[in-house]
Amino acid sequence: MLTAQEIRRRYLEFFHRHGHTVVPSGPLIPPQDPSLLFTNAGMVQFKGLFLGEEKAAYTRAASCQKCLRVSGKHNDLENVGRTARHHTFFEMLGNFSFGDYFKREAITWAWEFVTTELELPRERLWVTVFREDDEAAAIWKEVAGLPDERIVRMGEKDNFWTMGDTGPCGPCSEIYIDQGEDMACGPECGIGSCDCDRFLEIWNLVFTQFDQAKDGSRSPLAAPNIDTGMGLERIAAVCQGKRSNFDCDLFQEIIQFAAARAGVTYSASAPDTNDVDTALRVIADHSRAAAFLIAEGVLPSNESRGYVLRRLIRRALRFATLMGVEEPFLHAVARKVTEVMGEAYPELARHAEFIARAVHEEERRFAQTLGNGLRLLEEELARLAERGERVIPGEVCFRLYDTYGFPLDIVNDVAEKRGFAADAEGFTALMREQRERARANQKAEGLFGHGGEDEIMASLKSLGERLESVFVGYESLEAHSPVLALLDAGGAPAESLGEGGAGFLVAARTPFYAESGGQASDAG
Repeated sequence: MLTAQEIRRRYLEFFHRHGHTVVPSGPLIPPQDPSLLFTNAGMVQFKGLFLGEEKAAYTRAASCQKCLRVSGKHNDLENVGRTARHHTFFEMLGNFSFGDYFKREAITWAWEFVTTELELPRERLWVTVFREDDEAAAIWKEVAGLPDERIVRMGEKDNFWTMGDTGPCGPCSEIYIDQGEDMACGPECGIGSCDCDRFLEIWNLVFTQFDQAKDGSRSPLAAPNIDTGMGLERIAAVCQGKRSNFDCDLFQEIIQFAAARAGVTYSASAPDTNDVDTALRVIADHSRAAAFLIAEGVLPSNESRGYVLRRLIRRALRFATLMGVEEPFLHAVARKVTEVMGEAYPELARHAEFIARAVHEEERRFAQTLGNGLRLLEEELARLAERGERVIPGEVCFRLYDTYGFPLDIVNDVAEKRGFAADAEGFTALMREQRERARANQKAEGLFGHGGEDEIMASLKSLGERLESVFVGYESLEAHSPVLALLDAGGAPAESLGEGGAGFLVAARTPFYAESGGQASDAG
C-alpha cells in the first residue's frame, strides 16, 4: 500500500527528474497578498510569476503546498466530517510552468505519474477537457490512447479557470477515476451529470493561455503557463482503496488517537450516518488546521485569522461534547498532529509544546461558557417550537456569540440536528453594527477608553525610562516580568494599586497582544 508520505515523495522526485525545481510549501498566511486570508491553492506562492510581476531562477516548479479553505467561495467548513472529501486544512501537490512547457508535457507527465508511479488502472481513468479545447482532447487520445467516450467535454463553469474578471485565464483538463458501479447514484450517473463519488476527480491541469479584457474578450498570452493541483488526501485514499479521505493514513492515526482518548470507536461508516464518526472526522480535521495556524503565529481571537482559528477549535469542542467528552482533550489531539506530520513539516515539531498550550487555553476559556450558552439555546429552541417557528432569530444568534463566544457554526450544528435554521443575515447585520459602534467609540474615547491618551503618554515619558515591552505571546501564553511603570487611573505615577483599583502598567515582557489594525487586545 502506498502511504501518503510515499506519494508525496514520489511526486516531488518525479517532477524533479523532469527538470522541475522542488519548492517548499509557502506559508498558510500569504505574506504579500492582502486579497487572501489564507493560502487556498498551490499556485498562490507563484502568483507573481504567473502575472509576470516577479522573476525566479527556475521556469518549472513542483511543490506540496499546505492549504486552508474556510472563507470566501472556498468555504468547506459546514461540509467537513459530513462528506468523504471536504477539509479545512489539506495538502495540494502541484507542478507549474512559467512560460516553459505547455499542454503536451503537462498531459504526458500527468498520465505517466498516475499510471506508472501510482499504478492506477488505465481502464478506470477518464478525463475532461474544455468543450472548445480540441488540442487537449487530441493530445489525450495520442498520449493515453483514450477512446472518445472517455474524453468528456465540459463547459466554462467546470473546465475554464479565471484569476478574476480580467487577467490570465485558460481551459482546464481533469483526470477522474471510476471507483466502481457500487458507488453509482443511479442509471444516469456520469461525469458532469451528478455529484456522487463514483467518478472522482483526482487531478486538475490548468492551461493558462489567454489574457481576459474587461469586455470579456480573450487574447493569447505571449508565454502560456501550466498550473496543476492534486489533493494529497484524496489521491492517498484512492491509492489505499478507501472510499473516504478520512480513512487514509493521513487521518487514521489522529482519528484513532482521538477515539481512544474519548473512549469511543471509529467505525468508518458512510459519511453523515454516524454521529461519533462525524465528530471524530471533524476533530481530526480541525486539529490539523489549528496546529498549522498556531505554528504560523495565529492565536485564537475575535478578529480576522484569529477568529477563524477560534471557530475551528470551538466547533471541534462542540463535536467532542456530542461524544460525551467533558474534559479538555483537543490539545492532546493537536499534539498528536505535530507528531504525525512533524517530519514533513518541521515547524510543527518546533512549536509542538506551544501549539498544545494554546489549544488547551482556548479549551479552558470555552468550557467556562459552553454550558450556559447551550442552556440559552435550548430554551430558545423550546420557545420557537411552542410557537411553531423553525428559524432562530439573528439577535439570539448574536447574543450567543457576543455573550458566550458561540460562533454561528455551532448554532447551526445544534439547530440542524433539531430541524431548525439560523437567521445568518440578521446575525451578520448585528455583527456589522457592533463593529461600527466599536470604531465610533474608539474614535471618541481613544485607546484607553476615556480619551486620556495624551496624559497617560506624558506621564510615561516623564518617568525618564526607556520603556520597551517585548511581546512573547508567540512562544508562551504566560510570562514573568518586572513592572517597568505603574500609573493610577488618572495617569499619575503610583507605587501600588490596591484591590479593586484601576490603572496602567508597563511590563518588560508580555504574552498579551496589543490592539492593532482593528484587532482587539488580548485580555487576561
